[in-house]
Amino acid sequence: MGRYESVVLVGVEIRWTASELIFYPAYVEIRPPAMENARTETFLITGGCGYFGYRLACSLHKKGARVILFDTVPPIQEAPEDIVFVQGDIRDYAQVKRAITAVDCVFHIASYGMSGREQLNHELIEAVNVQGTQNVLKACVEHGVSRLVYTSTFNVVFGGQVIENGDENLPYLPLHLHPDHYSRTKSLAEMAVLKANGTALKDSSRVLRTCALRPAGIYGPGEQRHLPRIVGYIEKGIFRFVYGEPSSLVEFVHVDNLVSAHELAAEALTVENQHRSAGQAYFISDGKPVNNFEFFRPLVEGLGYPFPKLRLPISLIYFFAFLTEMIHHLIGPFYNFQPLLTRTEVYKTGVTHYFSMAKAKAELGYEPQEHNLDEVVQWFRCRGHGKKSGSSFLGRLLLDILFVAAFVAVALSFLPVVGSR
Repeated sequence: MGRYESVVLVGVEIRWTASELIFYPAYVEIRPPAMENARTETFLITGGCGYFGYRLACSLHKKGARVILFDTVPPIQEAPEDIVFVQGDIRDYAQVKRAITAVDCVFHIASYGMSGREQLNHELIEAVNVQGTQNVLKACVEHGVSRLVYTSTFNVVFGGQVIENGDENLPYLPLHLHPDHYSRTKSLAEMAVLKANGTALKDSSRVLRTCALRPAGIYGPGEQRHLPRIVGYIEKGIFRFVYGEPSSLVEFVHVDNLVSAHELAAEALTVENQHRSAGQAYFISDGKPVNNFEFFRPLVEGLGYPFPKLRLPISLIYFFAFLTEMIHHLIGPFYNFQPLLTRTEVYKTGVTHYFSMAKAKAELGYEPQEHNLDEVVQWFRCRGHGKKSGSSFLGRLLLDILFVAAFVAVALSFLPVVGSR
């Protein structure tokens, strides 16, 4: 059959006897191999060695793409030989420019300051999220990269106000209302990315096409930013209370759903798809609003711990987070401790905000798949996590005493000082 890969027989009649088997084809259809003349696309992923970036890289690689990881540190896992790692910092334009050569599409994922004590390092947050994004956009124009997908956040429109089934018509939250610098700089970066859509590429008749995805909180087996911190609190006995209304709803997105959304967004930027995602922003989640603490119940109980019954008012927890941030501001230069919670984390976990996936489904073809925390529980259990049978009663008692003392101290701080007016 020469170069052809397969022969398909259509309308076949089969007859047989005890001694022979006979095929009678009505006609023969010959199909050439798929993707025979397709060009291999090259994708560069900033922050490609992080949890989500590496997962995206592996998915693209499995589909036959050439992938370049641009990050400050190599991936934790051993990457396939033909996935290229380029060590660099997006704050340095020269390093970014060298990395973005002969690239078809950039996934700009790299960011800093999402949670914990990182949220309090304003200078580094600004340099990575704002200046780093400007460097990536400039390098794309200089090197003729025609597509860029930016990983943004819900926070560009959310700052502690209730949002129910919001959509992409919501305006950006005014910059001065953001309770943290990370959300403010992600807003600035997203604005810059979408404004750059349509920019003429250097030495080319083409233009840069950009879009932004706004994901919910990411989860999945092996996630290294939020889940280990939560499990640490559970195992240390700190997770003794929940807060906010039981009816408050937030959203999450499984890493594989987020990978799918990014791949679809990149495809929708192509000329074959009429650049339909160009200049657009999309909310991305699993599409299942849920109470934040109820979402993590399977993780708590799956590791063998009781789920907290004490529920505190969100205003008290917000005040505690505010005090923690003030203390960190004073002693952080000498001792960079991890705050239990920041103000933004209190809002993100205790105030209702969820969004419609209608635009992503209609324009990208996004269809989130069903996932739960079972695989996450199994991942932690396989690594030795979970309640041990010999847990110390004295240790639990001391933690209870410390918790009550801290609660009383915060409560008393609301009372006026004797003699004050």
